[in-house]
Amino acid sequence: MRKLLKYLKKYKLESILAPLLKMTEAGFDLLVPLVMAQIIDVGIHNRDTGQILKMGGVLVLLGLVGLAFSLTAQYFSAKAAVGFGTAVRNELFRHINSLSYREIDTIGTSTLITRITSDINQVQSGVNLVLRLFLRSPFIVFGAMVMAFTVNARAAMIFVVTIPLLSVVVFGVLLVSMPLYKKVQRQLDRVLLTTRENLLGARVVRAFNRQPDEITKFDEENDLLVRSQVFVGKVSALMNPATYIIVNAATIVLVWTGAWQVDEGIITQGEVVALVNYMSQILVELVKLANLIITISKSLACANRISAVFDVEGSIVEKNHERIVTEAEKALTAAAPKVEFTNMDFSYAGAKEASLSDISFTAMSGQTIGVIGGTGSGKSTLVNLIPRFYDVTKGTVQIDGTDVRDYPVGQLRDKIGVVPQKAVLFKGTLRENMRWGKADATDEEIYAALDIAQAREFVDSKEQGLDLPIEQGGRNLSGGQRQRLTIARALVRQPEILILDDSASALDFATDAALRKAIRENTKDMTVFLVSQRATTIRNADKILVLDDGQLVGQGTHEELFDTCEVYREICLSQLSEKEVRARG
Repeated sequence: MRKLLKYLKKYKLESILAPLLKMTEAGFDLLVPLVMAQIIDVGIHNRDTGQILKMGGVLVLLGLVGLAFSLTAQYFSAKAAVGFGTAVRNELFRHINSLSYREIDTIGTSTLITRITSDINQVQSGVNLVLRLFLRSPFIVFGAMVMAFTVNARAAMIFVVTIPLLSVVVFGVLLVSMPLYKKVQRQLDRVLLTTRENLLGARVVRAFNRQPDEITKFDEENDLLVRSQVFVGKVSALMNPATYIIVNAATIVLVWTGAWQVDEGIITQGEVVALVNYMSQILVELVKLANLIITISKSLACANRISAVFDVEGSIVEKNHERIVTEAEKALTAAAPKVEFTNMDFSYAGAKEASLSDISFTAMSGQTIGVIGGTGSGKSTLVNLIPRFYDVTKGTVQIDGTDVRDYPVGQLRDKIGVVPQKAVLFKGTLRENMRWGKADATDEEIYAALDIAQAREFVDSKEQGLDLPIEQGGRNLSGGQRQRLTIARALVRQPEILILDDSASALDFATDAALRKAIRENTKDMTVFLVSQRATTIRNADKILVLDDGQLVGQGTHEELFDTCEVYREICLSQLSEKEVRARG
């Protein structure tokens, strides 16, 4: 939690004023029993109506002034808490975006969603209550004890015994409940993960008629969450009855001792009532403090979870934030391969074996490189290393003769256009989505990219042009339309390197062929990486890389590989007859 307190710096004044104003209000509350004692001992005892009305007016005044202080304090505490929550949420979102694929894979998407939503909301509520009650409640408790001594020292000794007993109960429950709340939040992550998987895979679940299994799985995870919440709730619920028993027992003792002291003339009736009122105030404040302790327990557990995400450092570290290319480097760049892998190994975090081993190849400017292999052979992993979504474990990946780790990340990715396997579009207009590729792209540039991506025809058929509304995830478009738009988005920026990661899988063969032809004819010196399961998609590439179980088992042209690489030959013959392969060659 200490690491998060820095986000309250902008609200120092509010964070100081809120508890001070609440303590001032509490001070007025502590005066109320003394006023009541005056009403009983002077006004009622002497049947002095004027004194009763006078002290009654004082009570009303104390209430109104206390209300004003309370409202002001709550305003400041709410302002500080909401500002704190906003700052933490913004910073956590920024931090998550600084993490590489490796850290996001390790932490998990569902966990990050929980951290940035419910965890931060819980901490925000905790900050709000702490500013309002954390000082006020102890102030009332100990202030009531001090005021009790001003009334009668002998009777006040009951407070001296009662308050430590109450402290033991309150802090004992706190120590037991905090680890349990951490367990509850971890189980909440599991429930969110199950829900997210079910919603994202809804089509698959229904296609295989697995709804009953998914419902059973969710019920099990949710039941475990409920059991955890009920158990920690029972532990926390012990606080109220325990404090009530102690306070009421103390009240009984107080009334009993006060009765015989009144009988002997040691203390007045009004003072007994004042002492009972002070004991009641302690009871009310301890109930508030008990609820506050529960909230603090949850907040601290959530704060630790948020801090754990902040503690994760991104593995993608920039060596240079600005790189100036000299004339000599420009000359070398012109002669160097556009992309070069040299003895490259890569392993995912926590993996026992390397996903890619000893990969070496070159791609020159203007070449089209096909990447093919079986499922899980490492095709997507290979191309994800070019824009440095991951860092290599061994060896190097170079662009224009420079290791990708020596580029500023922004400068590196400006050179590259990536079209991932899953077509992702964002809510907004078509124009806004296209400008993700280039922020200042003109309509002419966008239409040119749409033409190359074979998307112009269906865009024109919508009759809304670049103002065509795109729903979240592109729900209002077909799979092939989404893929063509994501390709156009990458082409808008006119990158030096274009990576198409199996991004035409939803296209028919004719559209796929037209797309490849348009890219080849209109991209000039652009180096294109085509990742595909289809032999027909990559067969005309200048160089084809064949991957098998993380190994580069062949590289060359279609004709060379069909004759020399057994893996490539098997892939081709599984899709086409030998006659078709030769004929199309």
